[in-house]
Amino acid sequence: MTLDWTAFTPASALAGGLVIGGAAALLVLLGGRIAGISGILGGLLRRVPGERSWRWAFLAGLFAAPWIYALVAEPLRPRIDASWGLLLVAGLLVGVGTRYGAGCTSGHGVCGLSRLSRRSAVATAAFMAAGFATVFVARHLLGGV
Repeated sequence: MTLDWTAFTPASALAGGLVIGGAAALLVLLGGRIAGISGILGGLLRRVPGERSWRWAFLAGLFAAPWIYALVAEPLRPRIDASWGLLLVAGLLVGVGTRYGAGCTSGHGVCGLSRLSRRSAVATAAFMAAGFATVFVARHLLGGV
C-alpha cells in the first residue's frame, strides 16, 4: 500500500473535525439535541411544534457550507466512478441501514461516541468493519480501483 501524499491533508481534516465536533457540542449543549443527520432529517417528517425550524436551519447550513467554501477557495471536483442507478441503490441502502441501526455515522460516530454510548460504539465499529470489507472486496477481490 502506498500513501498518496498529494491527497494527504491532515490540517484540513483536523480543521473539519474541529468544526463538526464544535457544532455537535453546541447543538447538544445549547439545544439539547443530537447532531445525527438522519434523525434531524427524519424529524422533519413529524409535525412537532417548535421542532421544524432548527432542523431546517441545520440542513440549510449543511447545503450552504460548500457554496460558502467555494467563494473563498478552489472548489473540490469529486470523481465518482458509478452510475446514477448504482448511486440511487447505494443511497437507499444507506437510508435503510440508518433506520435499522437507529442512526447514521454522524449520530453514532461523532455524537454517540462522545457521550460514551455503548450502542454507538458497536454501531461505529460495524460501520468501519463494513467499510474496510467493502474496500478490500472492491480493490483486491474484484480488481477495482
